[in-house]
Amino acid sequence: MKIKNAVTFFLMSILAIVMLYPFGFMINTSFKSKAQFLGEPGHSLTSWKKIFTVMPVGRQLLNSTLVCVGAIAIILVVSALAGFAFAKLTFRFAPIVLLGIVGAMLIPLQSIIIPAYINANNWHLLSGYWAAILVYAALGTPFATFLMTSYFRGIPDDLVEASIVDGLSYSGVFRRIALPLAVPALITIVVLQFIQIWDDLLVGLLFLQDQNYRTITVGLGALASGRTTDITVLMAGSIISAIPAIIVYLIFQKQLVNGLTAGIGK
Repeated sequence: MKIKNAVTFFLMSILAIVMLYPFGFMINTSFKSKAQFLGEPGHSLTSWKKIFTVMPVGRQLLNSTLVCVGAIAIILVVSALAGFAFAKLTFRFAPIVLLGIVGAMLIPLQSIIIPAYINANNWHLLSGYWAAILVYAALGTPFATFLMTSYFRGIPDDLVEASIVDGLSYSGVFRRIALPLAVPALITIVVLQFIQIWDDLLVGLLFLQDQNYRTITVGLGALASGRTTDITVLMAGSIISAIPAIIVYLIFQKQLVNGLTAGIGK
């Protein structure tokens, strides 16, 4: 047993080093000037000062937050309502509809991005946040609905029936019983979707074309696409972009694991 634990610890340590090395490289490089990155010894704060002059970092962080909040709010409302309906309400073709929603998870983003862009352009949504918010919500809702359905199925039917007998409507059962019990699943959806949306580049690049609405990830993509790219400045911006997602994960990591395992187990 000791040998097995030692081997497991060794392998996990190697994996941790491999996973953390790029982040360590980013931090080290961000504290160098361009000359220092090319070989000159020492470290400096030049890149951190420069990133705030070449990019509107504060504005782009705000844009990323607004897009994430808008999309996640839609995902939570739709998936919670749909999940409760699929789990506790009986209606015709429910299994087929749920199968179609689960099947939507298998559709590659690249195959629907052009039609979505054309529709957003026809509806004049490309001048603000709404195009990106709606696309992110559409992409995240199938998985969230599947997770909420699995979680709500774990609530005993006897509890729901007893609540109905006591005078509650199905909407009352949803608000007063189902939602409070589903908080771990809701937190799981928030964390996973926040990380996914915050780090995404493709959707933001296509649907947030106005520079005033760019997210931090799109801003970094535009910075990297220039004729000459300052790697040290780009690394500083990448760290700024990664910090919010890391903080959210560290705060809710326990609830995330509980929500995923509970949803899978049920």
